[in-house]
Amino acid sequence: QVQLVESGGGLVQPGGSLRLSCAASGRIFGLNDMGWYRQAPGKERELVAAITSGGSTNYADSVKGRFTISRDNSKNTVYLQMNSLNPEDTAVYYCVAYYGVARVRYWGQGTQVTVSS
Repeated sequence: QVQLVESGGGLVQPGGSLRLSCAASGRIFGLNDMGWYRQAPGKERELVAAITSGGSTNYADSVKGRFTISRDNSKNTVYLQMNSLNPEDTAVYYCVAYYGVARVRYWGQGTQVTVSS
């Protein structure tokens, strides 16, 4: 089992920034890709950004140039730096991690991000 604990969500004004963190524990030695999804009210969950164990990254078009994903393998932690936030970024953000050859997927509990004036 892999446990994922997110932190860093909250309320921010348009144009502001937030940094999300996700710490993994448990069976961490087999971790592969990690990333962030988000789900806004009434919408499907969507991929925001992903990062491989080697550091290659992938972003949704809607966040390119504004969000940056990174990971610290020594701390088993993945980060999402979010800049130039706008109300359309309001959602629950979920950390995701893939384990082993079978790429078993684990989810965090989610953290709310609200962008509003």
